[in-house]
Amino acid sequence: MDTDAPDLLNVIDIEATCWDGQPPPGAVSEIIEIGLTVVDLRAAERLARHRILVRPARSTVSAFCTELTGLTQAEVNTGVPFAEACRLLASEHRSGTRPWASWGDYDRNQFTRQCRATGTRYPFGHRHTNAKLPFTAAHGLRKRPGMAQALEVAGLPLEGRHHSGADDAWNIAALILDMAARGAWPEATTDGQTHY
Repeated sequence: MDTDAPDLLNVIDIEATCWDGQPPPGAVSEIIEIGLTVVDLRAAERLARHRILVRPARSTVSAFCTELTGLTQAEVNTGVPFAEACRLLASEHRSGTRPWASWGDYDRNQFTRQCRATGTRYPFGHRHTNAKLPFTAAHGLRKRPGMAQALEVAGLPLEGRHHSGADDAWNIAALILDMAARGAWPEATTDGQTHY
């Protein structure tokens, strides 16, 4: 497999520390899991599924967060620091050169915020697609659906656990392949911009 193939896309979904209400004093929302599925758009298949656990430095995993994501503090304690996770994305998953997609802009914005706050180099290139937008357009929806609702609209099963970064990235990849099969996935051009 040519890892620099132009038709490969990284699909990213993150989970972050969260609370039922306001965070405790001094705590900030931090990435604790990065799910990544590599999609070959030409072959129309999901090639690989990855999961990077990230150890938070300025917050802890609340009971609410564990209930939502299934992640515990003990589990994320085994993860890598955020800067190392970003280095892994760039070195092992070619995140700086490969186009990437997420469901909504939350993931991109959280990486931007956390990189800025920690002085960490942003691991992604500029070719990002918010997969919610072409999906909403392709299905003629008035409101942008969440991922689980989008799977229902597309007639696809939810595989694994919702709010698991690895499982959600896998499911978003299925939605992207479904859009590509319908001719609804935007083409990236040599200028790095995504065109609908």
